[in-house]
Amino acid sequence: MQEKFFFLICIFILSSCASDKKDIPPIETVTTDSLQVTDTMPTAPKILTADDIILKKEFLYDKYTLDDEYPYKDTTRVFQWEQIKKALAQLEMIQQEKPYWGILQNRQNKNGEAPVARNFKRNKYKLVTDSLGTERFQSIPLYLPDDTVIPERYALDGSLVRISNDTTNLIKVSTVYFEGDWLVPSKYIKPINIDTLAYFRKVIFVDRTNQNITTLEKVDSTWLIRSMNPATTGVYRPPYAHPTPLGIFVIQEKKSKMIFLKDGSSETGGFAPYASRFSNGGYIHGIPSNVPRKTITEYSQTLGTIPRSHMCVRNASSHAEFVFDWAPIYESLVFVIE
Repeated sequence: MQEKFFFLICIFILSSCASDKKDIPPIETVTTDSLQVTDTMPTAPKILTADDIILKKEFLYDKYTLDDEYPYKDTTRVFQWEQIKKALAQLEMIQQEKPYWGILQNRQNKNGEAPVARNFKRNKYKLVTDSLGTERFQSIPLYLPDDTVIPERYALDGSLVRISNDTTNLIKVSTVYFEGDWLVPSKYIKPINIDTLAYFRKVIFVDRTNQNITTLEKVDSTWLIRSMNPATTGVYRPPYAHPTPLGIFVIQEKKSKMIFLKDGSSETGGFAPYASRFSNGGYIHGIPSNVPRKTITEYSQTLGTIPRSHMCVRNASSHAEFVFDWAPIYESLVFVIE
């Protein structure tokens, strides 16, 4: 399944809330009318492999730092540097083509509930999914180029796409987590002004298997490792808790204090500090503080153990603050691997 991350002619796709003084204002974006894109095939990029990627530790955040390999119970956990280097090689390759980028968005179905997909199913909780199990709620419909009546499948909110062609209401895009060219209604796509983004130089890797997180930044020809920390990802416990989705996503929203509700209730359950949203209700954030607590909790001994979040990626609160300040929206990618 990991191999699906890395298709050469695809785009990167890489789970409640109030704001205050650190909330980030939206950046200027472009409309699809101004993109002027065509179906012309791009020049083939220079082939890069993991061996071409140079990593160097140069921390900007050095609390709770983990080793490359470290013990966990009766096992050993690791940072999967070879997989990370392979992903970075593909990222560098695809950016040689200078594509027009866009983000697929449908948080809380704000752009409209996706139509029922072909060969849809209902999961054990009676929720509609596509044939591969992606839930309809908060998703984006993907149509085959020769069939614009029924969507073939769904894509996740926050997915980064390469815009190939704008045909009025339907926009042709490519994807990377799964292979193919698709048509997407324009209301689900937020174009990124690529002129403001010389390069995706800041990336975050979340490892579901090893329950850790690392941040990297491209400086000249080297990817500098900025932090290596324990994390806690989402657990499958519907209807309220879901796994952190695999894929490649864009940081698209920030809230310095994310208010959450008690499960199955409209009552406030507490807040999580320094939250950076990347897909649906999935945020990278600090340790949750349950009501009536009003102050920030710095650390939890459950970090780096087993999945237990509702979809989000929990961090030490000071590390979440570092990510919040360091990774700009629309310019930073989140890779979720296992």
